[in-house]
Amino acid sequence: MPTVKLADGELNYLLEGPAGAPVLVLSNSLGTDLHMWDAQVPAFTQHFQVLRYDTRGHGASLVTEGPYSIEQNGRDVLALLDALDIAKASFCGLSMGGLIGQWLAINAPERIERLVLCNTAAKIGTPEVWNPRIDTVLAGGLQPMRDLRDASISRWFTPDFAAAEPGKVEPIVAMLAQTSPQGYAANCAAVRDADFREQLGAILAPTLVVCGSGDPVTTTEHGRFMQERIAGAELVEFHAAHLSNVQAGDAFSQKVLGFLRG
Repeated sequence: MPTVKLADGELNYLLEGPAGAPVLVLSNSLGTDLHMWDAQVPAFTQHFQVLRYDTRGHGASLVTEGPYSIEQNGRDVLALLDALDIAKASFCGLSMGGLIGQWLAINAPERIERLVLCNTAAKIGTPEVWNPRIDTVLAGGLQPMRDLRDASISRWFTPDFAAAEPGKVEPIVAMLAQTSPQGYAANCAAVRDADFREQLGAILAPTLVVCGSGDPVTTTEHGRFMQERIAGAELVEFHAAHLSNVQAGDAFSQKVLGFLRG
């Protein structure tokens, strides 16, 4: 896969779709990689050049010493856009990717056309949630990542979907087991420290907030909090847990496409 060279390593990306079409950036969740969006690509590339990338610490991208910050991850996106000579793009991020999208829309509004914030919140979790996970992963290497993989099935998917669609669930949770423990822990710290609750009003880009009715991590209430503070924001809820793009599939793709096409 192609890479962009950053100051401290290489960022892995894929750019697909018709040349000259508007650009849509897709940003992965904590513990996955750019392939979490595979189901969306056929629909999205009919209308957009789709730019997927592995967030620092994930997939085939650089793993540097942590902790990371959402600002650092956001600046990686800006460096990627600059390297590909993309002045402005729409942005769709899920969970951690949604935090990155919030940072970009607040701090680099001239680069964001439209914004989709999926299964995310202005603040996700507390230090009491994140610090033990960071400590466990850093102390134990790969085994805690395998343990997290099993625990994540119930957070990422509703029980009915996990039971009925193992062929869709297994490739996604396998990404977590293969994620660098150092990169995962460093990004846990980035999520832990991000808090955009007081800054949401600065987001001016047209925004769609996507929620899952069965999401135990970032609830519909978290989504409404963002919607109420971002002028003109829309909200949609799917029967899904945390990874609504995987569980809701085509319905997710069509709703997001309708919004992005205005």
